[in-house]
Amino acid sequence: MFISFASSWYWFVLGAVVSYFLGCFNFAVLISKIKHKDIRHEGSGNPGTMNMSRTFGLKIGLINFFCDAFKGIIPVMCGYLIFSGMNFEGTTFLVSDFARYLFGLFAVIGHIFPVTMKFRGGKGIATTLGVFTCGISCEVAWFIPLAIALLLGIVLYIYVFEWGSMASLIGVSSFTIWQGIIYFLRYQAVIESTWVIVTFMVLLAFNLLTWIAHRANLYRLMGGEEHRTSIKKLAHKKRAKQ
Repeated sequence: MFISFASSWYWFVLGAVVSYFLGCFNFAVLISKIKHKDIRHEGSGNPGTMNMSRTFGLKIGLINFFCDAFKGIIPVMCGYLIFSGMNFEGTTFLVSDFARYLFGLFAVIGHIFPVTMKFRGGKGIATTLGVFTCGISCEVAWFIPLAIALLLGIVLYIYVFEWGSMASLIGVSSFTIWQGIIYFLRYQAVIESTWVIVTFMVLLAFNLLTWIAHRANLYRLMGGEEHRTSIKKLAHKKRAKQ
């Protein structure tokens, strides 16, 4: 089935707007208020998984991670299912290859720049990882364990080196390169197509957003002042409370 962008652009706009407002909902703030605190006034002040883990423990941090990840998974699944089997008119480019990452990108933008929090949100890593884990898993079923393995690799990096911010950036970059290679191999015959170029720009935007959001972390890393995230200490703290 073929569709033209001119006759369907409003669906992309609607999907992007809905995804943005979904991303605006910050679970870290909600969970911390249930715990009678405001995560924005605790630790690093960042309303995200790492600060939640350091403040409330590993269990709460994981709950927050999966909640934020689902903010990326839902738009991707919607973009994939709504436009499954469709091509842009006059091309071999699958509409779902563009739509799922467009919607996912706006969910990440909503998380980082939420209008509901005066445009001061989290850093978008959990939501971005949710986008790519789901987006890549839409390709073929056996990519799912590979995506999970990459996520576990990120956790292992944090466990060994305790640099949560760097692990996050490496993870996002790795997923982006992986998806980029898939698209390059799929569309190398039409690599100069407008939709191929636009989709690669959307993938690049994920990296630009997350790296810019972590610019303060990068400055602290270079200065040796970055907050460490020790999974061993968090697990020990949990056992001590029990």
